[in-house]
Amino acid sequence: MPSRPDIFVSIASYRDPELIPTLKDMTGNASAPQHLHIVVCWQDEGDFSVFSHAGFTVSRPSETQDTRFFRYNGASVTVISRHYLTSKGACWARHLSETCYRNEAYFMQIDSHSRFIEGWDQQMISLLESLKKISPLPVLSAYPPGYQPGDDEQKSKQTSVSRMIFREFTREGIPMMGSHALTASGPVQGSYLAGGFIFAPGRFVRDVPNDPQIFFAGEEIGMSVRAFTQGYDVYHPHIPLLWHYYKRAECSKIWQDHNDDARQQGAITRAWWERDRVSKQRLCTLLGLNNDAAGISPPYGPGNQRTLRQFEYQTGLHLGLRAVHPEVSGDEKRAFFAVPPASDAEWLAVFTLWHHREITLPPAGEGDEFLRLSVYDKDNRLLFTCRQPPVSRTSPDQGSAVPLSIRFSTPPGCSPHRVRICGWQSGLGWGELTETPW
Repeated sequence: MPSRPDIFVSIASYRDPELIPTLKDMTGNASAPQHLHIVVCWQDEGDFSVFSHAGFTVSRPSETQDTRFFRYNGASVTVISRHYLTSKGACWARHLSETCYRNEAYFMQIDSHSRFIEGWDQQMISLLESLKKISPLPVLSAYPPGYQPGDDEQKSKQTSVSRMIFREFTREGIPMMGSHALTASGPVQGSYLAGGFIFAPGRFVRDVPNDPQIFFAGEEIGMSVRAFTQGYDVYHPHIPLLWHYYKRAECSKIWQDHNDDARQQGAITRAWWERDRVSKQRLCTLLGLNNDAAGISPPYGPGNQRTLRQFEYQTGLHLGLRAVHPEVSGDEKRAFFAVPPASDAEWLAVFTLWHHREITLPPAGEGDEFLRLSVYDKDNRLLFTCRQPPVSRTSPDQGSAVPLSIRFSTPPGCSPHRVRICGWQSGLGWGELTETPW
C-alpha cells in the first residue's frame, strides 16, 4: 500500500456550518479514507476547537499558528486558517489549499457543503480511468444534485443529474453557466467545469491551478477555457456521486461581510465588488474580450495544446460577438459540438440572426406617396428599413390597418427594439411618425 494519500481534496470554506458535516460525510463514505489528503482553506474566526470538539485529532505539530494537521476517520486533514475579513474570494482560497498538493494521483475540488455516495472515491476513480480509453486527460465535473441539511436530509437528496450549459452573458461579456437534465448510460462529454465539483488526474493542480486573482463570478468559464487549452476533456457523470447544498440563504456570504460599511470602518481593505470588478477585467483578458496586449502570465493564462477559437467551435459560443449557435439557445441546449466547422467562415455564418414579424401598417395620410418602415435597436441604431405603398383610405376596408410580413437579418448582439412608420409627400416631406415596440 502506498504510504501517502492517493486523492488530494481541495475545499474552500467561508464561515460555513456545513464544513464539519461535509468532512465527516466524505470520510465516512470513502472506501479508503486513509488515502485522502484533505486540505481546507478555512475562512472563519480561527477557533480550532470546533475540530477537536467534532472528534478530529492532531496528527502532528503545527508549523505555523494558522495551520493545523488533523486526522479523522483515517484521513489526513490540513486546515489553513484565515480570518474571514482577510478573505480575497473563492479562487484565492482554493489556491491556498492547492499549495499543499504533494503529487497525489488524483485531485478533487469541492465546496464545503457537500454529501457523498457510499464508495464515492472508488466510483470516481473507476469512471475516470475508464474515460482514459477515449481521452488522454479526462475530467469529471458537473453541478451535483441538491440536498437540504436537517432532519430530512436523506430524503432531500435529489436523484437526477445534469450537464452544464451556457446560460447568459454578463454585461462584461463573460459567459455564465446553467444546468440541463441528463439521462445517459455513461458519462457525457461537455465543455464546462463546475467550481463545486472537479475530479481529475492529480497533475490538474499543476496544469490548471486556481487563479487567486479571480474573485468568484466567472471562475467556471475561466477554468473551462484554461483546462481545454491544456488538453483536458470534461465529462459529466451520468449518476449521482455527491450532493451540493444550494442557495444557503441562512449562511454568511463574503458579499455580505465585505461591504462598503466594513471598508469605511477599516475592517477590510477592499469591498467585494472592487475585487469582483478587477477579477472580471482579468477574465475578459483571458477570453480575449479587451485589448490587454500583455495577457496573463503562466500558469493562469491559456494553455498551448488547443486554442481559444477551438474552444468556441466546441461550445458554440462566439465570445467577441456575445453570440451563441442557434442550437445552444434552442430546446436542445447544446453545449458540445464534437465536429469543428470546415472553416472559420462557415462557423461565422451560423451566427447571423434572422428576425421575422407581422407589422401592422396604419392607413396612409391623404397625399402620401409611400410609407417608410424602420426598425431600431435599444440604442437607436437603424437595423432595417423599407418602403411600402400607401394603404388607401378609400379601400373596401377604409380606415383599417394592413398587415405586413417583414424578415431581415442582423449581426449577433443586435436585437430589434422599436418600429417607426412615417408617410412621405413631395413638397411637404415626412408626415406624422408612428412608433411601436418590436
